[in-house]
Amino acid sequence: MRTLIFRTVAPYLSSLMVLFSVFVLLRGHNEPGGGFIGGLIAASAFAIYGIACGVSPVRRALYFHPMGISGAGLLMASVAGLLSVFSGVPFMTGLWLYVPIFREELALSTVLLFDVGVYFVVVGAITSIALALEEREGD
Repeated sequence: MRTLIFRTVAPYLSSLMVLFSVFVLLRGHNEPGGGFIGGLIAASAFAIYGIACGVSPVRRALYFHPMGISGAGLLMASVAGLLSVFSGVPFMTGLWLYVPIFREELALSTVLLFDVGVYFVVVGAITSIALALEEREGD
């Protein structure tokens, strides 16, 4: 399905989907969403882009190998859990750091680090599978 309309719309649709996936990732602390759902949306965006334009443009757009992205996410999620152990509290206990920015405080947490790690794991793994299937179909 590589029609002219689909090839024209796919880059814009994929960009909007990645932006929405980041929104879902960041709102996942207080409302439904989070790293897993956001990662699925982003991986779907890359799959749509791959169907429309081919595998090599997606690999160029990602810059890093999808399994490298997945490995970095696994490392981030693991570090989020280990930080609590080094702080003397049980594994995967949320820790917060309040950073003053101008006159407001930005709350950063290990929960956010874990969610971002899960996001990268899902994006990397699902995108790697989708690209492998698309390459195989192209043969």
